[in-house]
Amino acid sequence: MAKQENDFFNPELLIELANSKMPFGKYQGWLLCRLPEPYLVWFHKKGFPPGKLGIQLATLYEIKLNGLEYLLTPLIKK
Repeated sequence: MAKQENDFFNPELLIELANSKMPFGKYQGWLLCRLPEPYLVWFHKKGFPPGKLGIQLATLYEIKLNGLEYLLTPLIKK
């Protein structure tokens, strides 16, 4: 069975990314989308952590690298 377009893009993933917090380190407790770009570049060079957090950080790195972080701002829950 062929995959539908919705299988490749799930907006819930972006909402979760916009509202997840960094669980450790210098920026513990910060929203991932608020992490400074140099911190993400450091992870990109050293290696992202395994699992879901690593996928989120790698995705965020690509978003910030391409100047698209403004897309996450309206998704942040107040």
